[in-house]
Amino acid sequence: MPLKKSVGNMYEWLQWTHASLGGECPHKCSYCFVDNPRFGRPARYKGELRLIEDELKIPFRKKGMDSLTIFIENCNDLFAEKVPAEFIARVLDHCKAWPANTYVFQTKNPSRYQEFFGRLPAGSILGTTIETNRIVPGISEAPAPYARYRAMLKVPCTLMRFVTIEPVLDFDVDELAGWIADIHPNFLNLGADSKNHGLPEPPVEKIHALVAKLHEHGIELREKHNLERLTKRAAVAADVQAR
Repeated sequence: MPLKKSVGNMYEWLQWTHASLGGECPHKCSYCFVDNPRFGRPARYKGELRLIEDELKIPFRKKGMDSLTIFIENCNDLFAEKVPAEFIARVLDHCKAWPANTYVFQTKNPSRYQEFFGRLPAGSILGTTIETNRIVPGISEAPAPYARYRAMLKVPCTLMRFVTIEPVLDFDVDELAGWIADIHPNFLNLGADSKNHGLPEPPVEKIHALVAKLHEHGIELREKHNLERLTKRAAVAADVQAR
């Protein structure tokens, strides 16, 4: 499969995506976008974790473009604990064959980044997902949000790093803002559940309070359009109450 143009609910600042890792993600998040509500999970992302060898032959270049920004493994978690180190190393080595590009990695197991600091391609951007500061049973088998926060503190400040709060779950404003301030990412993505999974979401007032605190800390915020649903929900509720 060639490089895919970033579309849909993906980050607006991304150009391309690519996936070499097949099999089911060990984190089994209940809101995983890979699980299509009509057709289920594609065969590519079922079964044992495996490398799709043909994907490691794909050139990371496009005619007329000197460099690309590529989200690596956007449909799986390359740094999950159960992913063999050999798989990670091979994906990173393939990226390094095209050193002019910027490579975006995102994981819910950022403690694993430490094993590969010396093997990352130049220009890597390392991210994690922290949906909330709270423990929410039954949502995911990934490391707890607090563990992700602590692991991101160990990413050297010489590397670009980001945090994604998506899908945003109900949270405690001061604590979550404090975590993000401690990590001090180069930027933060903020978005809501796009697939109506019935998650415990925060009131929009909390989101506004969090955004205000992040602004105080000088953190660049990249909001996603799917937050509009929460804003509209709040507006409808206010209208009903006014009646």
